[in-house]
Amino acid sequence: MKIKGLIFDLDGVLVSTEKNHFIAWKKTAERLGSDFTEMDNEQLKGISRVDSLKKIITLAGATVSTEYFEELLVFKNEIYLDSIRTLGPGDALAGVLELLQHAKAHDIKLGVGSSSKNANAILELLQIKDLFDAIIDGNGVSAPKPDPEVFLNAAQGMGLSAADCLVFEDAESGILAAKAGGFKVIATGNPHVAELADAYVDTLTDFNLSLYEKSL
Repeated sequence: MKIKGLIFDLDGVLVSTEKNHFIAWKKTAERLGSDFTEMDNEQLKGISRVDSLKKIITLAGATVSTEYFEELLVFKNEIYLDSIRTLGPGDALAGVLELLQHAKAHDIKLGVGSSSKNANAILELLQIKDLFDAIIDGNGVSAPKPDPEVFLNAAQGMGLSAADCLVFEDAESGILAAKAGGFKVIATGNPHVAELADAYVDTLTDFNLSLYEKSL
C-alpha cells in the first residue's frame, strides 16, 4: 500500500514543549489557590486549552466566572508564548527533519493536526512551516480531540482521504481521534499508548516508511 500523506500532531511528536505547558498551567493553577503536579499534567495531553483549564478548575475544586475563565486562558497562553520564544530548528525532535525531507523527496504530502492554537507560530520558530501542505490547529476545528475533525480537515486540506494517510501521535486522545476518523496511526514517544496504535516507535528516527508500507 502506498501512503500519500503524513499527518503529525505537534507537541510531543514534532517538538516537545511539554515542560513549557506544565509550568504555565502550574502558575495558572496557583491563581486558583491550587497545586498542580506533573501527574495532573498527564491528564491534559492532547486536549484543547479550554478543556485543559476546565480540568484544572475541577482539580482545584473551584468555580469561576466566564470572564475570569477567559482571563485565565489568556494568562496561561502569555506565559507559554513567552517561554517558547527561544525555540529554533534544533528543537525539532529526533528524526523529524529526516522524515519530512524523505516525504518531500517522494511527493508525499505533509499535514499537521494539532489541538494547539499556537501551531503556526511554533512551526515558524522551528523553520519547518513551509514544508506542510495543510496545517489544522485549535483555531480551525469546532470539536477537539478525541473527535477526528482535526485530522479529517488536515487530510481534506491535502486533497486526500483518511485511507491515504498515516497519523503520528503521542497522546491517547489523539490516537482515538485518528482511529475514529479511519486513519492508520503510529504512536511515538509515549509507550503508555503503544497498544492503542497500529505501530509504535520511540522516536521518528526509528520509523521507516518504506518498510511500514510493505507491512500493510
